Amino acid sequence: MTDADTARIDTELDALEQALNGRLPRLLVEVGDLLRPDWPDYAEFLDENNIDVAEAANVFIHRLRVVAARALAHLEPESLEAEPTAQLVFEQIGRMQWVHGRELTELLSAYQVGARTAWRQVSDTALEMHLQSDVLAALAEAVFVFVDQLSSASAHGYVLEQSESSAERERLRRELSDLLLSSRSDTLAVQSAAERARWPLPQEAALVLVDPSDLAARAIVERLDYRCLPVRQSAMYGAIVPGPLTPVRAEQISRMLRGANAVVGHTVPLDKLPASTRIPQSAMELQGRGLLRGDPLFVHDHLDTIIVHRDGRIIAALREQILAPLDGLPAGTRNRLVETLASWLRNMGDRHAVADELFIHPQTVRYRVTQLRKYFGSALDSPRERARMLLALEWGPE
Repeated sequence: MTDADTARIDTELDALEQALNGRLPRLLVEVGDLLRPDWPDYAEFLDENNIDVAEAANVFIHRLRVVAARALAHLEPESLEAEPTAQLVFEQIGRMQWVHGRELTELLSAYQVGARTAWRQVSDTALEMHLQSDVLAALAEAVFVFVDQLSSASAHGYVLEQSESSAERERLRRELSDLLLSSRSDTLAVQSAAERARWPLPQEAALVLVDPSDLAARAIVERLDYRCLPVRQSAMYGAIVPGPLTPVRAEQISRMLRGANAVVGHTVPLDKLPASTRIPQSAMELQGRGLLRGDPLFVHDHLDTIIVHRDGRIIAALREQILAPLDGLPAGTRNRLVETLASWLRNMGDRHAVADELFIHPQTVRYRVTQLRKYFGSALDSPRERARMLLALEWGPE
């Protein structure tokens, strides 16, 4: 490109910029009229912020001139970051789109309407000024490059706000979760935290726990629906599930947790939630020892086992006490009598049921029960003593 060409182009573009600035009010009215049927909020924004919008439009026209000049010089268009004010303004527009709960596609569609209107005004003005075809082509490219840059800036702002809002929402939800599990929180603090986290407080809830060292389990519990609050404490990893856990809701939770070996605590009023954590924690420990099974494991189905095994030393001491009459017998004899006693207690003295369970003859059962009466005497006829025996033998260590 010769110096004369450069001078001509600069002169034409300067004249075009001046002419477009003069047509700016008409351009903004036309854009508003086109937006009004499908995007009335945007049209209203143009009406209420006419001065600010006009300033932004002046930036657009000047930017158009710069981008067209670079295109005519066979240079790549500059990034919008070269115009930090414009970048910031359109990022903020994208952020507000998220804040007001609108779809990004709506904003980008509105930009396209504005681009078409702007191009009509630019092309009409350029033709009236008899600008050469190379300038006209560069202007067309500049309009759509710039609108693409504005769209990218707004999309970036939208995603940033979405990400920051999500992070803030999760922080507030964790804050509420910590309060609900703290025995030191009060009702007003919980209510305030629930409002900030936009979590409707239920009357009751249950605690779900998984092994924090199990990455697959963590991934599963993190995908629970939005009704569940995350629990991310050093000693507990899981979620607070709002109640009531109706059969249908329990089945939903069960399907969502499958594969995580999760423990689902019993449903309690919110003020009882801190104290209720001990039960699912105990269940997790017993699950790790192989004493409880379930995927997921609902504690209300295993409260007896949890109660018995919360302190293994106690049940072991009871078993030792109950079976003391058999001390001194040969190991084989002792084991057979213990096995028979446990089955006899489970089957409420039904010799045939015991025989079927142990795969022995009813007469053998009768002989062994006679032996047991020799060692235990009247204890076998006492309901209380039979209950103690069953407790020690049914849930005690092997």
